[in-house]
Amino acid sequence: MFTRPEVARALLDLAGYRESEPLHRMSLLEPSFGAGDFLRPAVERLLAASARHGVTPDRCRQLRDAIRGVEVHPASFDSTREALRARLLAWGATPDDAAALCDAWLVRDDFLLAPLAGPFDVVVGNPPYVRQERIAAPLLAEYRRRYHTIYDRADLYVPFFERGLQLLRDGGRLAFICANRWLKNRYGGPLRALVARDYHLSHYIDMEGTDAFQSTVIAYPAITVIRRGRGEVTRIARRPDVARELPAIARAMADAGPATDPRVEEVERAVRGAEPWLLDGADRLRALRRLERAFAEIEDAGCKVGIGVATGADRVYVGDYAQLPVEPARKLPLVMAADLQQGALAWGGQGLVNPFEPGGELAALDAYPRFAAHLHAHRELLQRRHVARRSGAGWYRTIDRVYSALTTTPKLLIPDIKGEPTVVLDEGRYYPHHNLYHVTSPTWDLRALATILRSSVAVLFVAAYCVKMSGGFLRFQAQYLRRIRLPRWDDVPADARAALIAAPPTDRDAIDRAAFAAYRLSDTDAEQVRRAAAEARVTSSARR
Repeated sequence: MFTRPEVARALLDLAGYRESEPLHRMSLLEPSFGAGDFLRPAVERLLAASARHGVTPDRCRQLRDAIRGVEVHPASFDSTREALRARLLAWGATPDDAAALCDAWLVRDDFLLAPLAGPFDVVVGNPPYVRQERIAAPLLAEYRRRYHTIYDRADLYVPFFERGLQLLRDGGRLAFICANRWLKNRYGGPLRALVARDYHLSHYIDMEGTDAFQSTVIAYPAITVIRRGRGEVTRIARRPDVARELPAIARAMADAGPATDPRVEEVERAVRGAEPWLLDGADRLRALRRLERAFAEIEDAGCKVGIGVATGADRVYVGDYAQLPVEPARKLPLVMAADLQQGALAWGGQGLVNPFEPGGELAALDAYPRFAAHLHAHRELLQRRHVARRSGAGWYRTIDRVYSALTTTPKLLIPDIKGEPTVVLDEGRYYPHHNLYHVTSPTWDLRALATILRSSVAVLFVAAYCVKMSGGFLRFQAQYLRRIRLPRWDDVPADARAALIAAPPTDRDAIDRAAFAAYRLSDTDAEQVRRAAAEARVTSSARR
């Protein structure tokens, strides 16, 4: 994945690695240099700065400690080394000096394991995106031993951050272009806590939807600059045109003093320890924080968020309700995400084989002969599941425990990956499949609550906290739905209650008017929320 030259130059600017600086006295590290997308322009700047400070080719050995580049792949290492050697020769270095500098500068090794002498003034680059599944088990175990930020299913770029930060001297800066998932998701928690405790997020540029690389990538990239030391203000820019805007924005963000470029925002205390970092713009963040200060999280406001049943073997547990070969007491009507169309529920006739009694205990096989015969016919398959290996005699359980009372409980159903929220009322007829989330409440009128969850307020919260999917689609998972702030039903004025209940499911203006009244938003806050939600939604006519 080759980084565009404009992006590489921007990162060097943001890291303070400029030709006007005495770069021969500084040290720069590129931890995975590949084809030299960062290393080559860094060397160009080093040579230009050296000329200004009287470091001529015959004195080039003074530059031995100015650059360190690490690369594990032999072909990339060799080609980049040859390119740098040729550049040094063109500069005027002797063949012996050029070779000696390349030998001093370049390290063929795994950055996460290589012995490197620091500290460095600048760490810059595009760390590799490698999922844990692609890393050999012994190597992954060694990485985990060395780096505490490898948490849950963390991508390989996470420990690259950790080691890069470790190698910074006081006041030094790390500048990476990298996937932005660690800023919000579960596996990024330890890295966020590390940065919040010992470092300062000085600059952040959202590169979603930009052509930051010379090939198409799925990951949502961002430019992140982190300085060793404390600080309060983070400068933020969003989705600049790489060719036309990024160079000027990077220079403006790197300049000392107050930001004067209108495309650059300054946000105070943008990081919050291991909590998700919200870097979507100052106005949007202020509106969200005001809602968080004024209202409780949805589950503290009289609601409960859950997810439907995962079985681990749908081919055994899910099928045509009428044809399931089990006793009536052992099956439930199952609603799927595909049953929610155009804001309405049209049951597709699927059913769930339910291995649990109403109290949550496993049903006895000898009490239900047809149920037992069905499960025994698939025993080999069922016992291969992880949940079965852990459960012993309970080998026939589903991954999630089934509480059949949920079937007859009125609930709101919400599918996960959508451009905007789809919220459908089930009056108490179906059990949800694991591709659906559900919200219940003993206090809220569910018709009113559905309006809230369709509103720009809900979109604001979900978009702020979720990690987006390809195409910009939002994740309506339980962990993000639980972030939504909500007034208590008793605190909603009568006229606002009526408006929430009456709002048509497809009338976005009516939905927002009713929701804003329920939250008692000012016109200014309402407009900010509306704009933020409009940017986050993905419609059929405007796919990102």
